[in-house]
Amino acid sequence: MALVFAGDATLRRYNARYRSKDKPTDVLSFPGPGGEEGLGDVLISVPAAERNARRLGRTLPQELDVLALHGFLHVLGYDHETDDGTMDRVEQRLRRRLLGYA
Repeated sequence: MALVFAGDATLRRYNARYRSKDKPTDVLSFPGPGGEEGLGDVLISVPAAERNARRLGRTLPQELDVLALHGFLHVLGYDHETDDGTMDRVEQRLRRRLLGYA
Protein backbone atom coordinates (compact mmCIF):
# COMPACT_ATOMS: atom_id res chain seq x y z
CA MET A 1 0.00 0.00 0.00
CA ALA A 2 1.27 3.44 -0.85
CA LEU A 3 0.61 6.20 1.67
CA VAL A 4 0.93 9.68 0.15
CA PHE A 5 0.94 12.92 2.14
CA ALA A 6 -0.14 15.90 0.06
CA GLY A 7 -1.86 19.28 0.24
CA ASP A 8 -5.47 20.34 -0.12
CA ALA A 9 -5.09 21.19 -3.82
CA THR A 10 -3.97 17.66 -4.68
CA LEU A 11 -6.78 16.05 -2.69
CA ARG A 12 -9.29 18.44 -4.24
CA ARG A 13 -8.10 17.54 -7.75
CA TYR A 14 -8.38 13.78 -7.11
CA ASN A 15 -11.69 14.19 -5.27
CA ALA A 16 -13.12 16.08 -8.27
CA ARG A 17 -11.74 13.62 -10.80
CA TYR A 18 -12.71 10.36 -9.09
CA ARG A 19 -15.66 11.29 -6.88
CA SER A 20 -17.11 14.29 -8.75
CA LYS A 21 -16.78 16.38 -5.58
CA ASP A 22 -14.93 19.61 -6.35
CA LYS A 23 -13.65 20.26 -2.85
CA PRO A 24 -10.69 19.19 -0.75
CA THR A 25 -11.05 16.24 1.60
CA ASP A 26 -8.88 14.76 4.32
CA VAL A 27 -8.31 11.26 2.92
CA LEU A 28 -8.90 9.40 -0.34
CA SER A 29 -8.39 5.70 -0.98
CA PHE A 30 -7.85 3.84 -4.21
CA PRO A 31 -8.04 0.06 -3.83
CA GLY A 32 -5.52 -1.94 -5.84
CA PRO A 33 -5.60 -5.48 -7.19
CA GLY A 34 -3.90 -6.99 -4.14
CA GLY A 35 -1.16 -9.58 -4.03
CA GLU A 36 2.18 -8.48 -5.37
CA GLU A 37 0.46 -5.58 -7.13
CA GLY A 38 -0.39 -4.02 -3.77
CA LEU A 39 -3.47 -3.20 -1.76
CA GLY A 40 -3.86 0.27 -3.20
CA ASP A 41 -3.08 3.90 -2.47
CA VAL A 42 -4.14 6.23 0.33
CA LEU A 43 -3.77 10.00 -0.04
CA ILE A 44 -3.93 12.23 3.04
CA SER A 45 -4.15 16.02 3.05
CA VAL A 46 -1.79 17.22 5.78
CA PRO A 47 -3.48 20.66 6.03
CA ALA A 48 -6.88 18.98 6.43
CA ALA A 49 -5.41 16.63 9.03
CA GLU A 50 -4.08 19.66 10.94
CA ARG A 51 -7.54 21.27 10.88
CA ASN A 52 -9.18 18.00 12.00
CA ALA A 53 -6.65 17.58 14.82
CA ARG A 54 -7.32 21.06 16.20
CA ARG A 55 -11.09 20.60 15.95
CA LEU A 56 -11.05 17.12 17.54
CA GLY A 57 -8.44 17.78 20.23
CA ARG A 58 -5.84 15.42 18.78
CA THR A 59 -2.22 15.92 17.87
CA LEU A 60 -1.30 15.95 14.20
CA PRO A 61 0.44 12.54 14.46
CA GLN A 62 -2.70 11.09 16.08
CA GLU A 63 -4.91 12.45 13.31
CA LEU A 64 -2.56 11.13 10.64
CA ASP A 65 -2.80 7.70 12.30
CA VAL A 66 -6.61 7.89 12.27
CA LEU A 67 -6.73 8.92 8.62
CA ALA A 68 -4.22 6.24 7.58
CA LEU A 69 -6.29 3.58 9.35
CA HIS A 70 -9.47 4.92 7.72
CA GLY A 71 -7.87 4.79 4.28
CA PHE A 72 -6.46 1.32 4.92
CA LEU A 73 -9.94 0.01 5.73
CA HIS A 74 -11.22 1.48 2.47
CA VAL A 75 -8.53 -0.27 0.40
CA LEU A 76 -9.54 -3.50 2.16
CA GLY A 77 -13.05 -2.99 0.78
CA TYR A 78 -14.94 -1.36 3.65
CA ASP A 79 -17.26 1.50 2.69
CA HIS A 80 -18.96 3.55 5.41
CA GLU A 81 -21.14 5.27 2.79
CA THR A 82 -22.88 2.04 1.79
CA ASP A 83 -22.57 -0.42 4.69
CA ASP A 84 -24.74 -0.69 7.78
CA GLY A 85 -22.14 0.83 10.08
CA THR A 86 -19.76 -2.11 9.81
CA MET A 87 -16.75 0.02 8.85
CA ASP A 88 -17.39 2.48 11.67
CA ARG A 89 -17.54 -0.35 14.23
CA VAL A 90 -14.37 -1.99 12.90
CA GLU A 91 -12.57 1.36 12.78
CA GLN A 92 -13.50 2.25 16.36
CA ARG A 93 -12.35 -1.15 17.62
CA LEU A 94 -9.03 -0.87 15.74
CA ARG A 95 -8.46 2.69 16.92
CA ARG A 96 -8.74 1.56 20.54
CA ARG A 97 -6.69 -1.60 20.02
CA LEU A 98 -3.96 -0.29 17.70
CA LEU A 99 -3.83 3.43 18.42
CA GLY A 100 -4.98 3.57 22.03
CA TYR A 101 -7.66 6.19 21.44
CA ALA A 102 -11.01 6.58 19.72
